[in-house]
Amino acid sequence: MTLLAGAAAGVLAAARTTVPPESTQQALGYPSLFLLVLIGALVPVVPTGALVSSAAVVAFHQTAPFALALVFVTASLAAFCGDVALYWLGRRGMRSKNGSRWLEAIRARAPEERLAQAQEKLAGHGVTVLVLSRLVPAGRIPVMLACLMADWPLRRFARGNVPACLAWAVTYQLIGILGGSLFPEPWEGVLAAVLLTLLVSTAPGVWRRLQR
Repeated sequence: MTLLAGAAAGVLAAARTTVPPESTQQALGYPSLFLLVLIGALVPVVPTGALVSSAAVVAFHQTAPFALALVFVTASLAAFCGDVALYWLGRRGMRSKNGSRWLEAIRARAPEERLAQAQEKLAGHGVTVLVLSRLVPAGRIPVMLACLMADWPLRRFARGNVPACLAWAVTYQLIGILGGSLFPEPWEGVLAAVLLTLLVSTAPGVWRRLQR
């Protein structure tokens, strides 16, 4: 039994040496982050901002030199791919006689008042509005629908969406870095980043309701 216990301990030690926990987390974490942000861009039920902030907290506490840079690249690329895919599906729906469920889903998330504001701002400021829409809670879908109704080509939307996704990823990553720097334990920073992200996301809607 002693020999077996010693052999098992040796195997576990060798496994830990061969595959460090941090490397395992990175191998699983970055593909998961990409997939979840991509899904959140297509079907906005996943809190993608909170995901990016949480990933930034974990990366902040890691020893890998490029962990934060990889979070930034992964999040911005996933957001860009999701936005472009959703816009392409929306354009297909606009050209179809019967529309599509994707186009209907976009329209359902864009109230008439928000859509009218987005169309007015898009006509006056163009790509700048597209960039800012990613930073404003619930602002992305109305502006995307305004671009569809203005018949923007996919290439034009994609060019404008590049800085939008980069600015979005930087903003939520900075929230995560702030949370990670304030607390010594990663889970404390993740909790703080999630709460701060939810506060940022819900504050504009609460303010509009109070004004009404």
